[in-house]
Amino acid sequence: MIKLLSVFSFFLLLSVHPLSAQDTTAVKGKKGSGGKAKIQYGVASFYSNKFNGRKTANGEIFSQQKLTAAHNSLPLGTYVKVTNLRNGRTVVVKINDRLHHRNKRIIDLTRAAATKLGFIKSGLTRVKLEVLGKKPPVK
Repeated sequence: MIKLLSVFSFFLLLSVHPLSAQDTTAVKGKKGSGGKAKIQYGVASFYSNKFNGRKTANGEIFSQQKLTAAHNSLPLGTYVKVTNLRNGRTVVVKINDRLHHRNKRIIDLTRAAATKLGFIKSGLTRVKLEVLGKKPPVK
């Protein structure tokens, strides 16, 4: 009877605490700055035009023409290489904003970055993020 009760409570615990989409994001590699893994996988979207001209989390003015993005756990000012897993296109963006805490996506890009990645028409795409660090990458 006790074994049956403990098995039941284990399954009850699993059903009460489901993982969010961000929790199930595959994370591999060595740890980067802030203790976050250097490679992350998830779904990307791009900002609505209504944010144009507003302040971002780091105080910059948001522009759809810049190569910037919002991410909830990477430090502001971090550069990341974003790869569209559907077509292989890549872009390097700077994290300068945060997503809404209920947003299940891993990153929200500007229209310029989404255009370079080729997903403007679909609105969403699966991506791979590679953390490059705080220094701008050499071109």
